[in-house]
Amino acid sequence: MSGRVGERRILIVEDEQVVADTLGQILATSGYQIRVVYSAEDALPLLTTWRPEVAILDVMLPKMNGIELALVLKENFPECHALLFSGQPSVEVLMQKARSEGHDFEVLAKPVHPSVMLEAISTLLSPTGPGSYPQVN
Repeated sequence: MSGRVGERRILIVEDEQVVADTLGQILATSGYQIRVVYSAEDALPLLTTWRPEVAILDVMLPKMNGIELALVLKENFPECHALLFSGQPSVEVLMQKARSEGHDFEVLAKPVHPSVMLEAISTLLSPTGPGSYPQVN
């Protein structure tokens, strides 16, 4: 894969449309190829034709949550990095369940400043891989 930003693909899955669209605009302005969907169910058919390198997933989505979608991505598209974000303290229970099943995902706490999100994406896409990010309390 090329290291050029304009060739890097990022999927945003967030049910709050204003948050999703704003994040999409910020990332597109930074040169990334962006696709925005508002549910995990809308993301699944997109993945058959468009493969992101990073998926930014809201944890608390209706129906299928972001952690469940991250597990689908991990199983079917292991080259895609999942970056979860949430403003809900109750997310820790879901994260503990995923960890107990051997899955460890990075989680950013909402609200996420754009510079923090851009740095997290840059780290995920770097050859050295993920670092540490502010965690949900």
